[in-house]
Amino acid sequence: MIKDMALLRLLQLVSPGLPIGLYSYSQGMEGAVEEQLVTTVDQAYEWIDGLLQQGLAQIDLPILARLFDAWTLNDDAAVLVWSATLMAYRETFELRAEDRQAGQALARLLVELGIEEARFWLRRSDATLATLYSLAAVRWGIPKQQAMLGYVWSWLENQVLCAVKLVPLGQVAGQRLLMALADQLPVQVNQALLISDEDIGGSAFSLALLSSRHEMQYSRLFRS
Repeated sequence: MIKDMALLRLLQLVSPGLPIGLYSYSQGMEGAVEEQLVTTVDQAYEWIDGLLQQGLAQIDLPILARLFDAWTLNDDAAVLVWSATLMAYRETFELRAEDRQAGQALARLLVELGIEEARFWLRRSDATLATLYSLAAVRWGIPKQQAMLGYVWSWLENQVLCAVKLVPLGQVAGQRLLMALADQLPVQVNQALLISDEDIGGSAFSLALLSSRHEMQYSRLFRS
């Protein structure tokens, strides 16, 4: 069972109030709304579910688990390999920039909170959010499975908040969407723990295409 202090640290780590700027990214949703692919709550569900199934569950979560293990073992070489691998899966300039900027922002915060190992990542181009998130989780004693669940929950909550603003959806519709999608998260985390190194990988072509278009979108609220 997760201990009380570890739970509190996890809640702090996944809070929307964490000052790393995730609120400024939509991870492709703004492009999907601009192209009128996401205009209803049902389409928002399909979009987020698709990214969860083809991206987070197949790439981010299994790599996050490996980063967690590497930090636990103080295996710096493995941390570098998996951080670079995760960055390589970002298919557009702005998706790479988002992950790098969020990772570096979390590195700055962790240094201020006393985790000196984060200083190495302050200016690295291969810094990712998962790299620094997993470092914090290990050093704060958060169990791996709960850390993974918190990571994907934070991503999902941000996606739903983006849908509420962009589609737009009402607040109640947003909460229903969050509940419906959250039901899948424990299963996705458990499956991610079983994925072998050779089976890591996935692709969401629409995300890559719309992210590329979003880089040149005339008017936008979000940075991705």
